Amino acid sequence: MAKNILIINGHPNKDSLNYAISDAYAKGARENGANVEVINIGELKFNPNLAFGYQKEIEFEECLTDALAKIKEANHLVFVFPQWWGSYPAIMKGFIDRLFLPKITFGHDDHGNRVKLLRGKTARIITTMGQPVWYYRLVYCSCATVQLKRGTLRFCGIEGVKATYFGSIAKASRQRGEEILKTVEAIGLKEAN
Repeated sequence: MAKNILIINGHPNKDSLNYAISDAYAKGARENGANVEVINIGELKFNPNLAFGYQKEIEFEECLTDALAKIKEANHLVFVFPQWWGSYPAIMKGFIDRLFLPKITFGHDDHGNRVKLLRGKTARIITTMGQPVWYYRLVYCSCATVQLKRGTLRFCGIEGVKATYFGSIAKASRQRGEEILKTVEAIGLKEAN
């Protein structure tokens, strides 16, 4: 049975390296027989503000209902995003805030124990940054990756979360950009199994 992979691209700019990375991963995964869906968050029309926190439910826009169905159907999620101020873009944070909610991606049983509603899924985080990767790890302790991996994905039951980092992007040559895309395509090919 073919693996269902969902790529969630958090970069709002269609002309970004992150869009090309999403395409490269999809190409590799499809070459190995996976069913691949892509959500480009920046193209969705939704309010990213969780205005009432968890106190009041906000009705989903159609694009969020569709995105949630894709998340639930996927075996493997791939998050692609740039590091901006040590985190992911605001639109991606809004997407997570609006979708990863109680009774949808996590809940509690009758004894108050957390129930992880996205069990059985795996994930890959692919992130780009202007700084060197070693600096991000040493000085920032991989903060955005840790936040997404532990604070969101594992909290909801997604295990086996792997991360791939590409640093010093602002200074990258065309050749380095092509090498990055080849690397990502190879990851997609491998993870399609």
